Amino acid sequence: MAAVRAFLQQGYGTLGPTPFNDFAHAEGPATPAAHVPGAAPDLVDALAQIDLSGGPVRLHVPDTGGEYYVLQFVDAWTNTFAYVGSRATGTREGDWLLVPPGWAGTVPDVETGVIDAPTSVVSLVGRIACHGPEDLPRVRALQQELTLTHLGDRAHRTGVPAPDSDVPVALGFFERMRVWTADFPPAPADLDHQARFQSLGLLEEGLSPYVSPEPALVEALTRGLELGRARVAAASRFPERPEAWYAEPHLHDYNLDHFGVGTLGSPWWQVPDREAAYLVRAVAARRALWEPHGYEAMSASAVRDARGHRFDGAHGYLLRLDPPPPVGAFWSLSVYELPGNHLVAGPEERYAIGSRTPGLVYEDGGAVTLHIARERPREAGRAANWLPAPSGGFRLVMRMYAPDQAVLDRTYALPAVERAAGA
Repeated sequence: MAAVRAFLQQGYGTLGPTPFNDFAHAEGPATPAAHVPGAAPDLVDALAQIDLSGGPVRLHVPDTGGEYYVLQFVDAWTNTFAYVGSRATGTREGDWLLVPPGWAGTVPDVETGVIDAPTSVVSLVGRIACHGPEDLPRVRALQQELTLTHLGDRAHRTGVPAPDSDVPVALGFFERMRVWTADFPPAPADLDHQARFQSLGLLEEGLSPYVSPEPALVEALTRGLELGRARVAAASRFPERPEAWYAEPHLHDYNLDHFGVGTLGSPWWQVPDREAAYLVRAVAARRALWEPHGYEAMSASAVRDARGHRFDGAHGYLLRLDPPPPVGAFWSLSVYELPGNHLVAGPEERYAIGSRTPGLVYEDGGAVTLHIARERPREAGRAANWLPAPSGGFRLVMRMYAPDQAVLDRTYALPAVERAAGA
């Protein structure tokens, strides 16, 4: 909920602050100028915070003509509970009715379908594929047609529940948790776990127990917060990467209770232990908030070449994909300079290369070799398959949208990146 409140008041990334039940749209795909770490240069972001306390909200989606897009529905506990988009529901025009918990109204005949929200506030995270500057007019037209309409009989709220301003800063985390938990109850299966915190005041209603707390409670809470943060930080550290490529397709599998439109509720996509899922949830929120499940989009990153040396712009590199990644939508490769993890600035404005890149040159058997280097190759075939690199260290990110099962179960594996001969 902290991210929801921040978006309403300050905005999120390159998106400006936007009230409930309205979309904020990016002007285009990410560029180095946006200075957003790890941003995808082939997607245009859309974000809306939806409040259902006043009743249902209708989502209208346009026909994208077969082009990839996804709208991801995330509840107040960061559970992704539904998807609308190319993989999940197709690319035709439609109207979806998003309804609050316990809603028992009548669904209008014109609706394509109903999406049941587990909480009365929902983050709607959108991503629309954009294949270069020439594709922007199409994307902007789609943005105009992507709309939310409040259908409830009561006014929706204008902000998230406010914590007591008299609570000391040191206990602010617990006060926010107390207030927001009361307004957004967890799944029934989590209630017993939540009851364990009754003695800490987290379930108190009305006057906050943290305004004038006993010293022993203050000590217990502040020490617990310190230990908790340390545990999440330790679990969030990236492991040493013995493999050529590192991916985490199951980082968002902590949702165990709410499987709506477009989700996959099989055990393969669930953390098997509920207690373990709590820690996975915290790591995902710290590392990749509002990112989709691996079956919707999967990213793999590499920082070393086939010989184990870190990538360096002093050298050129080759990535031969034989075959290219099997996907239902498209794949793309991007370069991020290190440290900083930002897209590489340059005169070419070429920040990604992939299956939708115009003029990409394939071999007769369908393989494709990508060239990662500071300078554009002189040969025409290589220049078409060139991705600019920075002068120093960098990492590569391969994104695969609607990946095939072979990608997910690692039957298909990305090959190691080779240093170019003489480089």
